[in-house]
Amino acid sequence: MSGQSLVTYVGVAHPWMCDIMGHMNVRHYAAMFDDASFQLLGHIAGVDCHADTSRGWADVRSEVEYKHETKAGALLTIHSRVIKAGRSSVTFEQIMSGSLDGVVHAVNRTVSVRFDLVGRVAVAIDADIRTRAEALQAEAAANENSAG
Repeated sequence: MSGQSLVTYVGVAHPWMCDIMGHMNVRHYAAMFDDASFQLLGHIAGVDCHADTSRGWADVRSEVEYKHETKAGALLTIHSRVIKAGRSSVTFEQIMSGSLDGVVHAVNRTVSVRFDLVGRVAVAIDADIRTRAEALQAEAAANENSAG
């Protein structure tokens, strides 16, 4: 998946993240995907994303498909890409794979809504945010088409 998306997380599955069966517990997949989503949404929101403290993002749907057992010591990379930019939401996919072998460990698909933190309601995505989201979407689609 290299070159087809944005690298949003690089880390390791530490022994303390593993459950009694010897593989990484689902709570840690969630944390890694969450960290990766902050990177992706930061790239979409732009450099001044923290200037407006009245706006943020709220995940309204998240689904994880576990593909391969992740054991202690596994080096992991998450690549994220925009699937769709809606009126007030962005749908994105994150693929967690082995940093050295490329084996896919898990795939997460999330819908995140642009959120008015004061009014506690979804708001339309600003034009500049939409442009950046669509650029990431177009870039991912172009790279997939050229790889096929």
